[in-house]
Amino acid sequence: MEAKMNRVLFAAPSSSSGKTTVVCSLLQLLVNKKIPVAAFKCGPDYIDPLFHSRVIGAPCRNLDLFFTDENMVNYLLYKNAQNSALAVLEGVMGYYDGLGGNTLTASAYHLAKATKTPVVLVVNARGMSLSIAAQVKGFLEYQPQSQIKAVLLNQVSSMVYPRLKAVIEEQLELPVVGYLPHNPEFALKSRHLGLVTAAEISNLKETLEKMAAQAEKTIDLSKIMDLAAQAPPFAFTPPALPQKGEPVRLGVAMDKAFCFYYQDTLSLLGELGAQLVPFSPLEDKALPLNLDGVYIGGGYPELYARELSANSSFRQQLAQAISQGMPCFGECGGFMYLHQQLTGQDGAEYPMVGAVEGTSFPTGRLQRFGYASLTAGEDTLLLPKGGCAPVHEFHYWDTTCPGASCQSQKHGQGKSWPCMVSQGRLFAGYPHFYFYSNPAMAQRFLNHCRNYKREREQQ
Repeated sequence: MEAKMNRVLFAAPSSSSGKTTVVCSLLQLLVNKKIPVAAFKCGPDYIDPLFHSRVIGAPCRNLDLFFTDENMVNYLLYKNAQNSALAVLEGVMGYYDGLGGNTLTASAYHLAKATKTPVVLVVNARGMSLSIAAQVKGFLEYQPQSQIKAVLLNQVSSMVYPRLKAVIEEQLELPVVGYLPHNPEFALKSRHLGLVTAAEISNLKETLEKMAAQAEKTIDLSKIMDLAAQAPPFAFTPPALPQKGEPVRLGVAMDKAFCFYYQDTLSLLGELGAQLVPFSPLEDKALPLNLDGVYIGGGYPELYARELSANSSFRQQLAQAISQGMPCFGECGGFMYLHQQLTGQDGAEYPMVGAVEGTSFPTGRLQRFGYASLTAGEDTLLLPKGGCAPVHEFHYWDTTCPGASCQSQKHGQGKSWPCMVSQGRLFAGYPHFYFYSNPAMAQRFLNHCRNYKREREQQ
């Protein structure tokens, strides 16, 4: 199948160049102008998509060429943006930074090339003058088909911008489509996992409106729209996905403590028969009625350990449901919550659900960070024995009970380690899963939910 879609990808020479600031400014501007837009993030990031979603009012999707092949990425791009006037993609890290730090695989460049998407290179020009032309030229020439079609300057004053624009356009014959000036109000706060979540910024909407107003003054939106319209058609073959099965009610933890989910994973579960029922381990005193399974994703439970622990009625009910056979998938932060104890950011130890033995505790540094390949050593909630899935880890907390139902191997390295607690219909661990990488995982999860539903109905 061949698709024609207006699209553009914003990339940068490195992290902290201002990609997210630029993208959020433009998304808000597009929304204000009532232009239907779809947003995408390259790679496994959760935080940036939360900001995108806050701006456009619809879930932002991840496009990740470690989790899926090029055909699936093109399918998901089309599937999620086919009714939009424009698809805006945000890159990850430096434009050419891929797997292992020495390949192009899964880089923003790889995504741009696979989807045939024109790229606007966002360059932090603060403290630079003529050297910026050398930097941009290097990115243009590093690969014969760089996909870079324009430049946008960040952290530049109105006085300096015309000179830098002239240098780049005259010496490199590459259009410059605008700039954003240095403005402390536009700085998005960060913590150890990256930006703080969108829900934690009380004045986010006001800040985004200010950013959009600035973008309207100093960024040439019409040139960006013209560039997006020049994107050539791309092709894909729709994948063969599992058939939709009997409906089930799947509870999904959704609050400030648990908000890291791949939206395409949730969509796939819905398309295969799951009615997604949100609940809050922070606020709710009881599980929603008639659940057939539970999914507790990642987030920041360590920041809310006191509140989570204080909600003892909810913890006890969840523990009882799991002990009685309710399927439960706990992912990273959800895994931490399922422990007997969690050491909070304040250093105190708090009682948690108790479905997993031991304690989750801080280490002060990243643990097993990055992409890995996971193989199941036994039958589990998501994978049969011998089944495989690509995963990603990003956490500063570790555990006295990592589990041993699966073996995970670091991509491109010889390192491997046991992981994932599998007990009955409980499956939990630090790795994050992306269900479109292996859609049979979603089907297997929901089939366990259906079996549990039938067992309950027969009681």
